[in-house]
Amino acid sequence: MKPLLQLVADDEGFAPDLHRALRQRPRTISPKYFYDEAGSALFERICELPEYYPTRTELALLQRHAPEMAALIGPGAQLIEYGAGALRKVRLLLAHLNAPHSFVPVDISGPHLLGACRTLQAEFPALALQPVIADFTRPHDLPARPAQGRRIGFFPGSSIGNFAPEQALDFLRMAAQQLRGGALLIGVDLIKEPALLHAAYNDAAGVTAAFNLNILARARQELGAQIDPEGFAHSAFYNAPLQRIEMHLQSRRRQQLRLEHRVYEFEAGETLHTENSYKFSIEGFQALAGKAGFKAATVWTDERDWFSLHWLQAPD
Repeated sequence: MKPLLQLVADDEGFAPDLHRALRQRPRTISPKYFYDEAGSALFERICELPEYYPTRTELALLQRHAPEMAALIGPGAQLIEYGAGALRKVRLLLAHLNAPHSFVPVDISGPHLLGACRTLQAEFPALALQPVIADFTRPHDLPARPAQGRRIGFFPGSSIGNFAPEQALDFLRMAAQQLRGGALLIGVDLIKEPALLHAAYNDAAGVTAAFNLNILARARQELGAQIDPEGFAHSAFYNAPLQRIEMHLQSRRRQQLRLEHRVYEFEAGETLHTENSYKFSIEGFQALAGKAGFKAATVWTDERDWFSLHWLQAPD
C-alpha cells in the first residue's frame, strides 16, 4: 500500500491562509484546517454523539440500501472516496461490491488516513487499496482509471455542506470531470427544525467545541502562534435565511493574537468564522448538481426526511 502524496505549495499552507483569514473582514478560514490528527480523532468522536444525527442516519441508509447501491456501482469499479477520514461508511459498500478494481481514499490528514487504511486492508485483504494524501478540494491526481469498470465517487457525511455555494459548484464540476462515464454517491443533509440543528453542533459533552478550538491549538503547536487558550469560545448557530449552521471562534475579551511577526487585534465578541454547514432541499441540491453536469437519479432518504443519499450520473 503505497500512498500517493501530494504536497501543498508553499503559498497554500496553514500559515499563509491563517494570515489571510486574520487580515480580512469578516475573518474566516477554511474548515480543512480542523483535520490534523487530533482534529480528525475529535471528529470521529462527534460522529458517535447522541445529538449528532447525520452519522447514524446516513449509516442506517447505507446499511439498508447498500446492496442496491452496489448494483448501481457495478463490477470492476474504481471507488474514489473524497475526504475519506476513518473509512467507516465505505465498509458497508465494499462488503457488497462485485470484484472492485480498487479503492482510492483521498484525505488531507495523512497519519489518520494511513492508520484507517491499515485496518481496512486487514478486513479486505484482496482489495487493491491506493490512498491519496491530498486536499481533495483542490485539483489532485488520481491513480489510472480501470480499463473496463467505471470510476465511482463516494462523498458521504454531507461534507458538501461545508462549501459555500460557489465552492460546492466548483467541487462538483471537478468531480464530474474526474468521474466521467461513472457516477457520484453523495450524502446531503436536509433542512429541518433549528432546535435539532442547534443541538447537533452544541453537544453537551463539549466535543464539537474542542474540535472547533483545535484550529487555535494547531496554530500554537505548528506555527508558534501566541494565543491565549482561554481567550476564545465555541459559537455555533443556525442562520435560517442562508440555510446553514455557522461555527465561529468568538473572542471572550479584547486581546491580541501574534502569528510569526504580525499582531492581530480582536475586540470582545469578534469572531473567526471556521465552518459553515449548509442544509438543502432535495430539489435544491439536484439543481446544484445539474449545473455541474451531473444527472440526478435515485435518492434515498430516512423516514423523517432528515438526511439523503443521492446517486448522480456523471457526464460521458
